[in-house]
Amino acid sequence: MPGVLPVLNKRFLESSMRACLATHCTIEPMNRFARKNYFYPDLPKGYQISQFELPLGTKGYININVNGTKKRIGLTRIHMEEDAGKLIHGINLGSPGKSYVDFNRTGVPLCEVVSEPDMRSAEEARAYLTELKTILEYTEVSDCNMEKGSLRCDANVSIRPFGQKEFGTRAELKNLNSFKFIQKAIEYEVDRQTKILDQGETVKQETRLYDSDRNETLPMRSKEEAHDYRYFPDPDLVPIVINEDWVAELQNTMLELPEQKRERFIKSYGIPEYDVGVLTSSKHLADYFEQCASLFPHPKIISNWLMGDLLRELKKDGKNIADCPVSPSALVDLLKLINSGTISGKIAKVVLEEMYQTQQLPDSIIEKKGLKQITDSSAIEKIVDQIIESNPSQVEEFKGGKEKVIGYLVGQVMQASKGKANPSMVNKLLKEKMSI
Repeated sequence: MPGVLPVLNKRFLESSMRACLATHCTIEPMNRFARKNYFYPDLPKGYQISQFELPLGTKGYININVNGTKKRIGLTRIHMEEDAGKLIHGINLGSPGKSYVDFNRTGVPLCEVVSEPDMRSAEEARAYLTELKTILEYTEVSDCNMEKGSLRCDANVSIRPFGQKEFGTRAELKNLNSFKFIQKAIEYEVDRQTKILDQGETVKQETRLYDSDRNETLPMRSKEEAHDYRYFPDPDLVPIVINEDWVAELQNTMLELPEQKRERFIKSYGIPEYDVGVLTSSKHLADYFEQCASLFPHPKIISNWLMGDLLRELKKDGKNIADCPVSPSALVDLLKLINSGTISGKIAKVVLEEMYQTQQLPDSIIEKKGLKQITDSSAIEKIVDQIIESNPSQVEEFKGGKEKVIGYLVGQVMQASKGKANPSMVNKLLKEKMSI
């Protein structure tokens, strides 16, 4: 509200310090707030409280991996500032001639991470943002929900001829609300700027909006330089002094970072690097996996079911693992039933779908639907005899040395038993009977 004096939120400051520690930034012992002066409808005061010459953190880095190639992306600074309002243009509300300003988020604290110009492709930019998002989630600095505005991104794009050291004129892209759109917007902007330079023209320094429906960027306003903002120290906020003890205290309470978790998963669970990358991409997913692994010591089996069937169901519903209706203990109960031979893997897929939809435990679903695996050899033998009798040509092919045909016959038995016959028993009985 106009006239209300600002007060620094200590919890926000410590969250920002954790972001600095997690990204290898140096936390500056003295930092202070400045006023960034500019006029825009979403900024009722006419200035934004931010940091300029004395930011919170400096000279950090984030490691990324793109198609097996590792690269380090430098961070210029991490600073604190306040959020502005949100512009809502009437074209999205059926009133093309009007625009609205939502001031609800005005004054809410923001932690801004500024990267060095080390990225050389849209793919690298996406990898950088994905890793940064994961780090911020792991350290509980933010839930990073882009749809709710908890994580936002502006991308500065410039191109230059091969061999030229100086960077080209940059355009800043805004309105980027998903990693997919960020990558597409950067790719479009690189193409746009290339065409301009190829025609012998000059790229303008400006801010551009990305239109995801048309997959193009559109001019928004000319981009200001730092001196245009007339920064000066905010007279209402005192400088912040951060001593070593405070930093050490926060460092001691830091949670495990994604890079550390990836290394531990490879050593502790012996699962492939690809699996580890997927499982640690989200803190909630990594926690889910570890809860399962503590109850069922077969990490690769857990990984297969998590990455395949369970994540597929979640993706279909547009949910993430934090909202999963199947608990870790329920998934483990299902895997134990496969392991004991009570149900086959094929039946387990059906049971998992039912568990996901109804939140029932696997035992009750199996009992209710009569899905228990047939392990009685005499019952399976009857079905095997019927299949052998009705497939004489395939039996002759097997006896003639074409062993691959056994797969077809096993499939026929499984179909006849509605997937309930124990596959290893079926295989064994078929081979025994056809080898006579």
